[in-house]
Amino acid sequence: MDVSFLGGPHPQRGIGIVAPFDFALDRELWRWVPDEVSLHLTRTPYVPVEVSLDLARLVSEHQTLHAAVHALSAAEPEVLAYACTSGSFVDGMAGERTMSAAMETAGGVPALTTSGALLEALAELDARRIALVTPYTASVTQALEDYLAEAGITIAGQTGLGLTRHIWKVAYRDIVEMARHAVPRDVDALFISCTNLPTYDVIPQLEAELRMPVISANQVTMWAALRRLGTSAVGPYQTLIDESARRTVRAEVPLADAPRPDAPATAGVAPEQQLSEPPGFAEPPVFPEPPVFPEFPGAE
Repeated sequence: MDVSFLGGPHPQRGIGIVAPFDFALDRELWRWVPDEVSLHLTRTPYVPVEVSLDLARLVSEHQTLHAAVHALSAAEPEVLAYACTSGSFVDGMAGERTMSAAMETAGGVPALTTSGALLEALAELDARRIALVTPYTASVTQALEDYLAEAGITIAGQTGLGLTRHIWKVAYRDIVEMARHAVPRDVDALFISCTNLPTYDVIPQLEAELRMPVISANQVTMWAALRRLGTSAVGPYQTLIDESARRTVRAEVPLADAPRPDAPATAGVAPEQQLSEPPGFAEPPVFPEPPVFPEFPGAE
């Protein structure tokens, strides 16, 4: 059969992704990517350590990054991204900058990290006072707060699950419930941390309910990487990547009517605009009891 008339395949532009060894959300990253861009993923070597500050440092060692970037170079990516939040904030802003520079030197192309992309996104949204949702233990969450404080960002509310493994198995309903508890009335945005926490479908729903920008680790990573290619991320009604959403997400509800920590989750929101849970949602578990998973070491 003659298929020469098809004229393809179309040229692809590549983004090289370095992820922790247990990263399980490859498909979620792809959902932000336009058709003309390909993702090339590699992972750090396995280590039998649970999610912790120690693990964050292990998966971000420069020798590890150099080997990962070298492996990706065969695919000739135009941009490199380190897709791990804790691994890129654990040593503060100086550590994040050093990581990005090390990857650029090794790969010869622009490089970024999730935590660096987070600061870019907050600047883009002019968000200086935010709420946090994390799956981490208290010590890892504190390190994130310290990183953000160093960048001049105020944390006005936060919730966490205290997990040390299997973060990718957290259900959307648990993320929604954490967000409802984390957000006071006077913040500029909500950040959902950890690249192993699924968020793609939750973001537009939370923005509709909370009336504020909601950004996540995977979203800011892909947004920043695609920006460096001179193109845009794709996604349904997400404030960071949709100008129309950015103009309207706060305009519809005055601040005085915004949800309060002690108010029902749908206070101030018109009935037709209230968050509808995706199919299969059950009543959320008693908060903040974390999900229980089988024993197995994991990374971010």
